[in-house]
Amino acid sequence: MLDPLGLDAMTEAVYRALLGRPHASPAEHCSRLQLTQDQFDVVVQELKDLALVRPATEGDGDGRRLHVVNPRLGLEMLLARQRALLAAQRQRLEAGEAAVAELLCRLPATHPAADESPVVHLDGVDHVRDYLTRLHEEVEEEILTFATGGAQTEENMHASRPLNQRLLERGVRMRTVYLDSIHNHPPTVAHVTWLASIGAEIRTAPSLSTRMIITDRRLALVALDDQDSSLGALVVSGPGLIAALEALFENVWDRAEPLGPSEKPGDHSLTRQQHETLRLLARGYTDEAIAKRLGVSPRTARRIATGLLGHLDARSRFQAGVHAAQLGYLPADGR
Repeated sequence: MLDPLGLDAMTEAVYRALLGRPHASPAEHCSRLQLTQDQFDVVVQELKDLALVRPATEGDGDGRRLHVVNPRLGLEMLLARQRALLAAQRQRLEAGEAAVAELLCRLPATHPAADESPVVHLDGVDHVRDYLTRLHEEVEEEILTFATGGAQTEENMHASRPLNQRLLERGVRMRTVYLDSIHNHPPTVAHVTWLASIGAEIRTAPSLSTRMIITDRRLALVALDDQDSSLGALVVSGPGLIAALEALFENVWDRAEPLGPSEKPGDHSLTRQQHETLRLLARGYTDEAIAKRLGVSPRTARRIATGLLGHLDARSRFQAGVHAAQLGYLPADGR
């Protein structure tokens, strides 16, 4: 039962025996568990390495008695360690899925793989808007969106209101992930609050990789460049690529927060935006690239990065990454 925490069946059996009979001698435990002394010693060393037991401070005659650390403390430490490992693994998975999706999206139409996963390039803003109108008319069940760029323009919000309202009135499920930075733009907050009031599901994330819309699990519209709309977008319909983009959306959706008040940091904690900035810095992102992912200006990204250096008492970004890992803000590998 405790194998997810790193305890195999024999180690768990010894641990439970030590908990249930703390005053029994090692020889008594070996007899009850049918273990040799060598097997028992190996397991006890594993429990020591996991910080679940330690030698008793009071003498017992043979000096071999053990003190079992309070299970609430010891097992919580193991849980925290496994949560950190899981979070790091999910981050690596998300990065891998995003890389796969981006690679496949950028395949030229003449590439052999393009025949297996059809990709159509929409050249320019007007073609993208025309296709979006058509997409909204044809969607039947669900529309998934990454709304990058932070604060939305008045023009885009005004144009999207009737389209979104018709979708929701038709019973289409709408799930959208915005950036945390929209909390600094009251008109955008008012817009997404209105969307939520008429049935849309809204969440926010500290960063997003690209602007994307997926409809009915069969078509996706992916921006070529969030910062240059004149480059247009790609329409993707290949099942394999759609599955990868869906997995990316669901991973981000699961980690995103429901729409609510702007997050306020505590005296010694980091906001999600600061934590994401720290993660991106550790991965070598420039201020401009971080600004794009967060939906803020490069100046704001630099201000956040500078504040993190002060918070972590670091003189350089490399030192900030080291201090962040030591304080538990980042996994030890910086990812």
